[in-house]
Amino acid sequence: MSARSVLIRELPESDIERALALAYLVFHESPPDERRKHHRETMAGFLRIGAYDGADLVGFAAAHPFSVSVPGGGELPCPGLTFVSVAPTHRRRGVLSGMVSELFARCAREGAPLVALWASEASIYGRFGFGPGTYGASLRIDSRRPLALRIAPDPRPLRLVDPAEAPALLGPYYERTRTRRAGRPARTEAWWRDEWLVEKDEDDDDLSPPRVVALGDPLAGYAVYRTKSGDEEARTPGSVRVDDLEADTPEAAATLWSYLTAIDLTGTVRSWGRPVDDPLPLFAADPDQVRVTETFPALWVRLVDVRAALEARTWAAPVDLVLAVRDEQVPANAGGFRLIASPDGFSYAPTGDDPDLVIEARDLATVYMGATSVRALVGAGLVGEYKQDAAAMFDAALRTELLPHTVDGF
Repeated sequence: MSARSVLIRELPESDIERALALAYLVFHESPPDERRKHHRETMAGFLRIGAYDGADLVGFAAAHPFSVSVPGGGELPCPGLTFVSVAPTHRRRGVLSGMVSELFARCAREGAPLVALWASEASIYGRFGFGPGTYGASLRIDSRRPLALRIAPDPRPLRLVDPAEAPALLGPYYERTRTRRAGRPARTEAWWRDEWLVEKDEDDDDLSPPRVVALGDPLAGYAVYRTKSGDEEARTPGSVRVDDLEADTPEAAATLWSYLTAIDLTGTVRSWGRPVDDPLPLFAADPDQVRVTETFPALWVRLVDVRAALEARTWAAPVDLVLAVRDEQVPANAGGFRLIASPDGFSYAPTGDDPDLVIEARDLATVYMGATSVRALVGAGLVGEYKQDAAAMFDAALRTELLPHTVDGF
């Protein structure tokens, strides 16, 4: 059967069950009934694309109706691509390419300049113009002794919060603070309850229900965490997994980390997906006690409308450059453009002038939020620099006070 016989179109609600069955097949999953019900209910509000070979559903992709913060505190619609599935009988027949093209077309029609995803297979998505827009770091803390600090913790009191009441307290705080960094999606009350505060962790049955600790009133920081019992026979202590931690200041963060490392009957604190520039490793007095165990690409971003995306962010310094953008999937983005931007204005217009920088769409996505420097990409041979110091000028304009960060998986 040729790829041309596959029809790409919107997937109706009546086919959601079929789509989820295909996704579970492709990802080798068999979720419990409660999780399946959650998938069915949330999928009704998603952008949905199906690939049909006659009456057979052979491909599926869906997108959360997210918006994310961009540099400077602004926000853009950014569908979160998920459940991307192609039947094993129809791989390498253009099904995925067709669904991604339809997604980009839908985004263009609906005014969404960005698309994002978490890549299960990173090698696939670069060819569609996605690049790592944020990076994450995993931390491991030896908590068999008190956390040694170089700064004084915030003295305000801590309190435990009932997870059922947490969205009302944490939600407004998160919305107020998330725009400090680019790449953070807005969280609805349903997202808090179903993703962050769900009673049972679907990946580890041994973890406790979620615990929430809050600092100060008014709120100056919080942590969402789970604990795991140790093994008495092996004489190994329990552990703490920190899922989310936000704080107004380093001192507030120090108070929260001190609390988490002092929980009785535990000896290790782990946190996945912290900001790469998290201050904890710097204000910890003993580098051997707090270790960064890995850094990794987190949220992958695609600029579907380059001009709209660039216009929505702020600029830290003046820049006047000719960019030659290469984009095979979205021809409207491709070509030569003069970018003139500063803290006070923005212009991005087609030009026939010789380029100062030649950059692919995937690499423009990587530098857009500040995750990677243009000079690093020039040094790697991925961006062509044809004007002296053009990369340095672009980097200065793109600079953000804090690195982008995303911990919300989907």
